[in-house]
Amino acid sequence: MNFQKLQNGVEFFQDDALKYPHGFFTRKGGVSTGEIAGLNCGRGADDSTSNVDENRARVGSALSASLPVQTVFQCHSADVLTIDAPIEGNPKCDAIVTATKDLPIAIMTADCAPILFSDIKAGVIGAAHAGWRGAFGGVATNTIEAMIALGANRDNIRAVVGPCISMNNYEVGQEFVEQFTDEDPSFFEYFSGNDSIYFNLPRFVLDRIRDAGVKNCEWIGECTYGDETRYYSYRRATHRGEADYGRLIHAIMLPA
Repeated sequence: MNFQKLQNGVEFFQDDALKYPHGFFTRKGGVSTGEIAGLNCGRGADDSTSNVDENRARVGSALSASLPVQTVFQCHSADVLTIDAPIEGNPKCDAIVTATKDLPIAIMTADCAPILFSDIKAGVIGAAHAGWRGAFGGVATNTIEAMIALGANRDNIRAVVGPCISMNNYEVGQEFVEQFTDEDPSFFEYFSGNDSIYFNLPRFVLDRIRDAGVKNCEWIGECTYGDETRYYSYRRATHRGEADYGRLIHAIMLPA
């Protein structure tokens, strides 16, 4: 795993094993201002269209893409969209896969776990947004299956979980725990604490990827809540009573 900084100041993490142009982008280097200062790429924030368009253009430039980054209307589902051309409209789903070159795909987060996938032998990539609902519902598994439908082999897929909220900062209630343990008592292992209970989202996501047969996976170890200089965080903004929060973007592309 390495960290890169482009000449225009845009920052991102990159994993060498994913091979293709990609990045887990931080908030640094964008044109948004105020509470969401930086590289806000989400249209759900209180930001101007021109700011978001410019920020997304900088992401596309970092990937050397000729087309805009392709995004969807994320809704904490386990649904996956397979594309071979630019997306029309604003479909609701939480993952995108493609085998088409020069077509950058991206998802956004603000504490949830982003996952980038690649099978360099088959030339298939994927990007998934895995909050607890999506991870619990099977978004990682469904993304992997959609990649296999395009010719990927699960033994050749590399999956990397990007910046997300870490266990130390993800306090939950008893009802949250019971949703998991009612489904599978062994899920109790993803929680710790007594008076206060904390949920290990990155570990849960990694284990769902492994359960789907992809063993070549890791989390980059970056916590969105804990590093406000680099990351937006919905939970941090809520705890501080802030009116808004930005969205981080995470993108990957098959080169032309």
